[in-house]
Amino acid sequence: MSEVFKVSVLNAYLRRLIERDAPLQDIWVEGEVSNLRAQSSGHLYFTLKDAFSELRVVIWRDKVRLLRHTPSNGEQILAHGKIGVYEQGGLYQLYADAVQLAEAQGDLSAQFRALWAKLEAEGLFRTELKRPLPRFPERIGVVTSESAAAFQDVCNVLRRRYPLAEVWLSHTPVQGNDAPPQIVAALQRVDALGVDVILLVRGGGSAEDLWCFNDEQLARALRTTRAPVVTGIGHEIDLTLVDGTSDQRAPTPSAAAEIATPDIVMLRAELAQGAERMRRALQSRLQSQQALLENMAHKLRLVSPRPRLEGELQRLDALSQRLERAVRAQLERAAEQLNGQARALERANPLSLLARGYALLSDPTTGQPITSAAQAVPNAELDVQLVDGHLRVRVQQRTLRTESDGS
Repeated sequence: MSEVFKVSVLNAYLRRLIERDAPLQDIWVEGEVSNLRAQSSGHLYFTLKDAFSELRVVIWRDKVRLLRHTPSNGEQILAHGKIGVYEQGGLYQLYADAVQLAEAQGDLSAQFRALWAKLEAEGLFRTELKRPLPRFPERIGVVTSESAAAFQDVCNVLRRRYPLAEVWLSHTPVQGNDAPPQIVAALQRVDALGVDVILLVRGGGSAEDLWCFNDEQLARALRTTRAPVVTGIGHEIDLTLVDGTSDQRAPTPSAAAEIATPDIVMLRAELAQGAERMRRALQSRLQSQQALLENMAHKLRLVSPRPRLEGELQRLDALSQRLERAVRAQLERAAEQLNGQARALERANPLSLLARGYALLSDPTTGQPITSAAQAVPNAELDVQLVDGHLRVRVQQRTLRTESDGS
């Protein structure tokens, strides 16, 4: 046996199911008004019917006050709203927020198609005319009414999604016959400030409410701005003339803010991933270069002259020591020889003889030594050199030694 639901549980389940269906939460329904009841509370209840079916419709009091046309029994109308479930009665019904006559919608649709065909024939909708949106806009211009919920929706999205950008509001009415030239002026005003992208936005409404965005001059003005323009007019099913000439169309004002900006959460993730990739690439490069350096160092060690040079240095040290010993020995031998010669010279030095009492005689005139008594004639002066000085003497007598005296 399949699962058994209580009635209340089933109705609650169906309500949640319907409310999660996006097309049913933003829908236009055409039909004839019947059983219209205006409650003392201000709410309107009626039925929309065609030849085959009926649909219950509720318009709450706060929406009734905003209606540009109050429906009457027997009228063929278009009602905009969302489908919901009245759980207590087990009924599904349309909770409407806008009403317009079907004939008027037909007239507006014909005008829209004619304008669209005209601008399309001129080539204003060509894809190659669409300008790319900046990836990281620093200044975002928003053209809408400062009191519109659409502006708050855009600001909420930008604060959450991309708080780095400056938001510049260019206020303008976004409804009524006088709105188009004021919207054009607002576009030109914010474009002159040098913004990077412009959001032209307005919340949902009836076809009449959005009709100012089907103005031909306004549609042409979007092609003359310096900054690219993103339109977010009404809901996804609402197509206006400016959506054709804008650089990009968004289904809602909030979606326009999302299209025009990157998600900072995603940017942080991309930056983190990029930093990690760079870190890994750098680490891999460093490891590769380190391996290359070690390989080159190994090759250099194999061909390096350092080991041979160290051996030659050691050999040079040994030779230096041998040379030093040889030179020292040679010097010692030379010193000994020099000392011996000095002693011999000392012994042969005539001054040494003088110290033992001997004297040297010489002719004071010629300086010739007197080695024989025969050289000294009587009365001749002689120079006598002693160990500590000279004497000048005169020869008074000389005695020559004969051969017989020596015998």
